[in-house]
Amino acid sequence: MSTIQKYEPKDGDRVLPLFSLTGKTAAVSGAGAGIGLAVADAFAEAGANVAIFYNSNPKAIERAEEIAKKYGVQCKAYKVDVTSQEAVEATVDKVVTEFNNRLDIFVANAGIPWTKGGILEAKDHKHYHSVVSTDLDSVYYSAYAAGKYFKKQGSGSFIATASMSGHIVNIPQMQATYNAAKAGVIHFCKSLSVEWAGFARVNTVSPGYIATEISGFVPDDVKKVWHDKTPMGREGLANELKGAYLYFASDASTYTTGSDLIVDGGYCAP
Repeated sequence: MSTIQKYEPKDGDRVLPLFSLTGKTAAVSGAGAGIGLAVADAFAEAGANVAIFYNSNPKAIERAEEIAKKYGVQCKAYKVDVTSQEAVEATVDKVVTEFNNRLDIFVANAGIPWTKGGILEAKDHKHYHSVVSTDLDSVYYSAYAAGKYFKKQGSGSFIATASMSGHIVNIPQMQATYNAAKAGVIHFCKSLSVEWAGFARVNTVSPGYIATEISGFVPDDVKKVWHDKTPMGREGLANELKGAYLYFASDASTYTTGSDLIVDGGYCAP
């Protein structure tokens, strides 16, 4: 396994170089579009070689090629079912083999929304299992696959995409299952940060309403309620989340673990 000199924090160091990811290897799940793609782009801009995980969006292959060309780094797309522990482990192993024999950062970002309304309107439990499997189980599988390498290296940063929905109950849409899954992600990662304190950091980012494809099915009248309840009066952009993920991924956050950073335009503040 290749080595990168581990940064030892000390007072007086300049801050901007700490945000560099030059030479590091990062993997981002759910990165074919939206938040995941923005994060992959940010990491590549900061100098990392990036593996993009996607499931049903083949445009990820082209986007990976574009990122590689734009920033002069290694960037490749991998089709993987994040609800399968075997598939996630096999893909992470492949990434390590193909990316300089190491893994420094993993962002467990894959997720799907709840679209069935109240649970009594859902008719069956298939959607429940799909949401929990994608939004919560996949974080566990990803952590297990990445953590093995972090422990060998003695370093690593695991970041999961949670949600402000893990902190509040959304209205007017009913989405108890999604909220519960995201609350689970937050507490799982807080707990994992204690388990891994000797060799890796674990944090979560909790976005508010972000204008991406995942919310494309939501009617305009519902989005108006979102905007009215958000102090900043709008949805955020995926680009506005880049700094949060880069902070957790980089040496700027060497004393930050078990944290959840809410980026929601002030929704949770009142």
